[in-house]
Amino acid sequence: MPEVTVTIGERHFLVSCQDGEEHFLRAAAKMVDVEAMILLSQIGRMPEVRMLLMSSLLLADKTAGMEDQVRQAEAKLLAMQAELDRLRATPLPAPITVEVPMVPPRLEESLAEFAVWAESLATRIEERRAG
Repeated sequence: MPEVTVTIGERHFLVSCQDGEEHFLRAAAKMVDVEAMILLSQIGRMPEVRMLLMSSLLLADKTAGMEDQVRQAEAKLLAMQAELDRLRATPLPAPITVEVPMVPPRLEESLAEFAVWAESLATRIEERRAG
């Protein structure tokens, strides 16, 4: 079982851990050390036990806050997943149809006849002007 020396609040501790866990132990000790250094900068020198206790309590408080945030995020995620499932289960609305007015065939024929008559009239007027 490996032993690792960690520094917390400017004090050194020899701690045992499982093989391969050294990195995690050092990371955890660094978290405790950060809190201990904050305490030492605010309060000054204090007994080792008190420093470790206060650092642990500060970390526990941060952890509790993070756990609350995780619970809130999980609840929000579940609500969003439920809404997504509901939307997927809801059939899409019928497509919107837009009616485009059509010119009735009879009117088209009348307009075509009118155009022919107007062209014929224009031709006759031009012939009279010219002649």
